[in-house]
Amino acid sequence: MSNQETVYLSIGSNLGDRLCNLQECIFSIETKIGGVLAISNVYECSSWGFNADDFLNICISLKTSLNPANLLKTLLQIEQDLGRAKKRSKGYESRSIDIDILYYGCETSTNETLVIPHPELHNRKFVLQPLADIAPQFYHPILKKDTRNLLQECKDKEELTKTNYKLFKNRTKLFGFTNFIAIEGNIGAGKTTLAQKIANDFNAKLILERFADNPFLPKFYEDQMRYAFPLEMSFLADRYQQFSDDTSQYDLFKSFMISDYDIYKSLIFAQVTLQNDEFSLYRKLFNLMYKEVQKPKIYVYLFQSTPKLLENIKKRGRDYEQSITAHYLEKINKGYLDFFKSHPEQNTLIIDLEDMDFVENEEDYQTILKRITDFAIKMQY
Repeated sequence: MSNQETVYLSIGSNLGDRLCNLQECIFSIETKIGGVLAISNVYECSSWGFNADDFLNICISLKTSLNPANLLKTLLQIEQDLGRAKKRSKGYESRSIDIDILYYGCETSTNETLVIPHPELHNRKFVLQPLADIAPQFYHPILKKDTRNLLQECKDKEELTKTNYKLFKNRTKLFGFTNFIAIEGNIGAGKTTLAQKIANDFNAKLILERFADNPFLPKFYEDQMRYAFPLEMSFLADRYQQFSDDTSQYDLFKSFMISDYDIYKSLIFAQVTLQNDEFSLYRKLFNLMYKEVQKPKIYVYLFQSTPKLLENIKKRGRDYEQSITAHYLEKINKGYLDFFKSHPEQNTLIIDLEDMDFVENEEDYQTILKRITDFAIKMQY
């Protein structure tokens, strides 16, 4: 294995969703270049050298086995992948992402494409301030001064605002910060499969709904009017017990929890299946229970059209589900959407899966992960 060098980068964005741009950039660097060691605070400042929207700026340190030339080449590709367009004119322009190599270990070099250390870093406060967060005593190999001294002597008087935004080294760390994510959806939407994939990929405690052993479920699909109330009451009791047990017991070796349901689905299904007087009684009991359970930090709702749901239900072949009607699925979907509208305080992300297959298509899966990531980051706004 090649020797690894510690690298310091400056990253900025003033175009589009700036915070999400920075986060996606860090993820790309972690994946394509090397492990991120530290991330500075996020600072906001006016554009340097031209008039445009304000920038968010950070500095990061990382370990990489890439040499400086290949490091620069990979960083330029990351910029392009994240939407940075080629310059249309001379001078500074707004950009979705801007990455500069500040230090490559203690190496000094100069060529046509790259100068190390960055020749202007000691003149730019928006570089030195975040750099001081993660490398206050790192010595400039030419100027022979550490970051704190360079910051004190910097003549750049630009005002920087330290924000409360938080960025993460990788998605596992980000999902860990959310603590608990619930994947919700109609029958056959794919919520269990997605929860399992995310749990496997990002070291999560997986909480799956147990329903196959419910003795009322096959009977309900045969005679809904007769078995609706005992079915919903048994579901509520089972979900409450399971959900309370599973979410109250943290696994020290897991980064976060992810479930393929939330207990609130009990109320949504009950409202569809029960008569008014039955639902009134049911809701009183539900409200008492719901106060006691842990709430997910993020609700991800997987939306599928009714024909696609019916196709998925048929494909997975559970005998007792084959009598489910399109009308019933549409009422369940409406119940979820009404819940989200009437509870705006819930952090709900709706993902339309109509043209996606996240099981067979890795690109679709990565798209879903990015949607969840961006949503989690935007919750800081």
